[in-house]
Amino acid sequence: MNRVHVAVGILNQTPFAWADNEAHVRGAIRDARARGVSVLCLPELCLTGYGCEDMFHSAELQRTAWSMLERVAAEETTGMVVVLGLPVEHRGAVYNCAALCVDGAVVGLVAKRFLAGDGIHYEPRWFKPWPAGVVTHLERPRADGRVRTLPIGDLVFDVGGLLFGFEICEDAWVAARPGARLATVGVDVLLNPSASHFAFGKQAVRRQIVVEGSRAFGVTYLYANLLGNEAGRALYDGGGIIASAGTPIAETTRFSFADFQVVDAIADVDFTRLQRSRTASFTPDVDASDEDLVSVPFAWPKLAPRPFRAVVLSDYSKEEAYARVMALGLFDYLRKSRSHGFVVSLSGGADSAACAYLVRLMVDLALAELGVDGLRSKLGYLKDLPTDAASLTKRLLTTAYQSTRNSGDVTRNAARAVAEAIGADHHELDVDALVQAYVALAEQALGRKLTWETDDVTLQNIQARVRAPSVWTIANARNQLLISTSNRSEAAVGYATMDGDTAGGLSPIAGIDKAFLRQWLRWLEREGVPGLGPVPAMKHINAQQPTAELRPSESAQTDEGDLMPYPLLDAIERIAIRDKKMPLEAYAQLRVDHPDLAPAQLRAWIAKFYRLWSRNQWKRERYAPSFHVDDKNLDPKTWCRFPILSGGYEAELAELAKIED
Repeated sequence: MNRVHVAVGILNQTPFAWADNEAHVRGAIRDARARGVSVLCLPELCLTGYGCEDMFHSAELQRTAWSMLERVAAEETTGMVVVLGLPVEHRGAVYNCAALCVDGAVVGLVAKRFLAGDGIHYEPRWFKPWPAGVVTHLERPRADGRVRTLPIGDLVFDVGGLLFGFEICEDAWVAARPGARLATVGVDVLLNPSASHFAFGKQAVRRQIVVEGSRAFGVTYLYANLLGNEAGRALYDGGGIIASAGTPIAETTRFSFADFQVVDAIADVDFTRLQRSRTASFTPDVDASDEDLVSVPFAWPKLAPRPFRAVVLSDYSKEEAYARVMALGLFDYLRKSRSHGFVVSLSGGADSAACAYLVRLMVDLALAELGVDGLRSKLGYLKDLPTDAASLTKRLLTTAYQSTRNSGDVTRNAARAVAEAIGADHHELDVDALVQAYVALAEQALGRKLTWETDDVTLQNIQARVRAPSVWTIANARNQLLISTSNRSEAAVGYATMDGDTAGGLSPIAGIDKAFLRQWLRWLEREGVPGLGPVPAMKHINAQQPTAELRPSESAQTDEGDLMPYPLLDAIERIAIRDKKMPLEAYAQLRVDHPDLAPAQLRAWIAKFYRLWSRNQWKRERYAPSFHVDDKNLDPKTWCRFPILSGGYEAELAELAKIED
């Protein structure tokens, strides 16, 4: 035996959607079998879905997953080696496990050693880390009443003379990764079932981990990942990788709309063993105990030569990656929530235009990959779907421009142009009479007039709030999902109206900053997604300064006038929130990064950010679910926790104010 046919699969799973999850697992195994694959690695927790959260503690969920494991192993893995992930209860604790199935049977389970507990991850809430070097046995009842005993722990598998070891997702991201020890006992193949969510630039990091692991450990490395919008917030881009002895030899495409995807390659075991043996620094563990070794007989097929296949790496520009992952995220949210489409309050500004175009992009990319029949199958609960992109978009996207006396022709025309360009079912509604009626009711209750001199924020907010009921009503009547259009820069400083522009059941762009969003819209106007081309209508959006357009026109209101330049706002956010720096530290850093800014103005903007951030945590707590796309998310439910009530940096800001130019 010198060559083995291996593969990784990426799966679009849903938390405890048992029938779909099992169908995708079986489909991937059958696809691999049809290619002649002998070893297939599937993603972490692929039987239950990764995002089950507190339901991982459900005994019935664990039992159902175990039943699926044994059923799939018995019915699908004959003549193959397959990795399946599931939660396993053992001695009162739950472990994140990878089961190795060989020739129709489960032969052992490896439990994850390092749990992801930062950013979006919360694994230590549900699972316990498995201690290094510990092996024990798991007992499970069989259908015939007997008890089955299986090894569980930090295991190595000898399958027909080929040695397998595991790094489960986070295990490979830590300094003391298990692969280093596994290399010393001569492991030939490292299996990594992962659930690694999308972030900008992350595929390059994954590839580095996999390729370098294969080189340093002298192995063939199989890395499998999830795909799509699995549970609502986290988006998975796929990106399964196979590397051998420091070279990538296969990689799945990313951002696929398919239920699963398999990529295969031939691993030359003799070559990886040679590479390791002639590495001067390699020191084998000749005293290694066999207690952690599970030996399983297996007849490896002899492989015929096959043509060389060049590896296509799934790299994209930041703009294209954002477009593709957001389109996939919306598509999965649409079908998994069984919504009939989306509603966007189209203001004529950047945020709502971006949200609306993402729906059209979702349609275009889904059609391009799945075809009409495939898309109809995915959205099978929707009847009589049109067959062309324009008609599909009109069916799935409703937009409304809602004017008040402070609205202008520039935004009205921009909203109309974007809606026409993308094919939305567009409406223009005049809500000014409703605004004035609410103002009159408030004036009657207060016993005085509301004026811009004394009630600026109040008069702005009522306009934003009045726009919500109409689009909510349209969304309800059409069984569509109302999209909130607020971005992360606005969330950071509370520059949004609760129950106004934050109204909605999904807030897809709340995880992205305004500066990048404007950059992305300019890219759409000039270039666009390859294969689809530019969107010239975005010139109507890009020509404007962002504005809430809630004050009288003579005030010339702009967002940056109300706040500060968006690039600076985002820079302060990174320093203050991501890096946890205090105001004086932020000032010292920004004086270096922005020497052109007047020191007094810079201090004023820094103070404004810290004060607005502190007083608006309650707003961030109420945002609709958003998509995670980078490492700076502000979602308090899954990423960035901050007290609703706090000292508000008052002492620190007092020190900042003492600085003299």
